[in-house]
Amino acid sequence: MSDVVTLATELLSIESTTGRERAAVDFASSWCVSRGWNVSLQEVEPGRSNLWAKRRGGGVTLSTHLDTVPPFVPPRLEGDRLYGRGACDAKGIAAAMMIAAQRLADDGEERVDLLFVVGEEKGSPGARAANRLPATSRFLVNGEPTESRLASGGKGAQRLIVRVRGREAHSAYAHLGQSALEPLLDLLPELRTLALPIDPILGPTTYNIGVLRAGTEANIVPGLAEAELMIRLVGDVEPVKQAFTAWAGQRADVVWGSHIPAQHFHVIGGFEVAPVAYTSDIPLLDRWGTPLLFGPGSIHVAHTPLEYIDVAELEASVDAYVRIVRTLLA
Repeated sequence: MSDVVTLATELLSIESTTGRERAAVDFASSWCVSRGWNVSLQEVEPGRSNLWAKRRGGGVTLSTHLDTVPPFVPPRLEGDRLYGRGACDAKGIAAAMMIAAQRLADDGEERVDLLFVVGEEKGSPGARAANRLPATSRFLVNGEPTESRLASGGKGAQRLIVRVRGREAHSAYAHLGQSALEPLLDLLPELRTLALPIDPILGPTTYNIGVLRAGTEANIVPGLAEAELMIRLVGDVEPVKQAFTAWAGQRADVVWGSHIPAQHFHVIGGFEVAPVAYTSDIPLLDRWGTPLLFGPGSIHVAHTPLEYIDVAELEASVDAYVRIVRTLLA
């Protein structure tokens, strides 16, 4: 196996689902220290730390996240694909960045940093903390699976909970209660009628009803029902909030959660360019320089049991990261 495939496999062998990133951070830290990098660990929460590896600074930071969604899926190499949790999102990317940064350092280019954060898959506490570090880079190259294209922009994200309250009763005498679930089930289909913003580059605003919760037992009229939604933003969040608030009206409470804005990214020549529909840590790392988004692999297999990355694409991404850094520093 090539160096990057070997390193990616080692990272994939370490469970680092969100909240359990410590072993992966320790491994990456030891790898960097053994090769002469100045490594700082920034505690985000007890037992959870970001990794910042640098030399001279003042140039380009290569950054991605070391946490993955659950459950842990161990790596396996089958034919021309490397499978495993994080293969493309984003441990394979981290491995490519590490090999690329080391190659640049070996060639005498020390204006490159590595920043690996925790918690990107749930609330991004790592990126929020990292933005308080004294960054010196002029450009930030963030890694997400973009199919080896430079992203021209990425959608933002807005979480919300829609909550309906009723009155519990024995199901044998349901008329004595008031179901919270039935009004919610009537309300959710109306989301299809909302007129939501469209951006010429990022496309339409979309939403996903990801979680439904209601009741406690089948023989009890449910007194509380709620739905968790994720909205993918293409611009200003306020018109979206107004639309959802008007939709809920007096029929439900709307509780707004974490928000990451939509963003347009810097691009350079020599790469295919396309927008992505997902968000990243970039909007939370604005102190780290002008942002670019690039990575091998496809988001379409991320978060699935068969997550994988093509070995040839992974190996080619090392050269791509080197070329991006050299172009930005030229």
